[in-house]
Amino acid sequence: MKNIKVLIIEDDKELNRLLVDILSTRNYDVISHTNGLDGLRCAKTEKIDIILLDLMLPYKSGDEIVKELRLVSNVPIIIISAKDMVQTKIDLFRMGADDYITKPFDIDELIARIENALRHSSAYSEDKKIYSYKDLVVNTDEKSVKVNDSLITLTVKEYQILELMIKNPKKVFTKANIFETVWNEQFAYDDKVINTHISNLRAKLKKGNSEYIETVWGMGYKMTE
Repeated sequence: MKNIKVLIIEDDKELNRLLVDILSTRNYDVISHTNGLDGLRCAKTEKIDIILLDLMLPYKSGDEIVKELRLVSNVPIIIISAKDMVQTKIDLFRMGADDYITKPFDIDELIARIENALRHSSAYSEDKKIYSYKDLVVNTDEKSVKVNDSLITLTVKEYQILELMIKNPKKVFTKANIFETVWNEQFAYDDKVINTHISNLRAKLKKGNSEYIETVWGMGYKMTE
């Protein structure tokens, strides 16, 4: 079984250290951050299997992190918070959180919740390498793209955009989503960069018989139905 990578985003340094120590002794690979901005950046750039997320964080709150991650990722998220209001939990579940545990908590219960979330995670049950969509096949291990069995040459950014979209084929990605995920920088509202890459990507994929990327007017882009 592959090593499971856990991201802890918790500003209580003592609790953060405790979670790192406990999970490490149980053979999890652990990364931790104490503010929301660094935690979100890590979640977007590292291959994370599950996130333990506090709500009250410096620079970017836990609920904002859930909202932003759910635009680009289905990674399991367990909220760890002192807030015990039912409506808070309902709101977080609707945003896309997978589970919610209230502080103070029993560590064995937390471990059980982590194991349960991982069992229901496609990232854990299947380390997927190949994604198919119509006549398009993307091999994320080889970083290769084929249309109708013909190899398509893409630039690094074109490939990264395509991989992001084919992993989430039903999601609509705004230009800001694409730019901040692929370039790992804050979007500066310059449409030209994204428009050019999308246009070039479409032209290269059009060697097949199908359109693969459609414009959702006023919103962004998604894989064509």
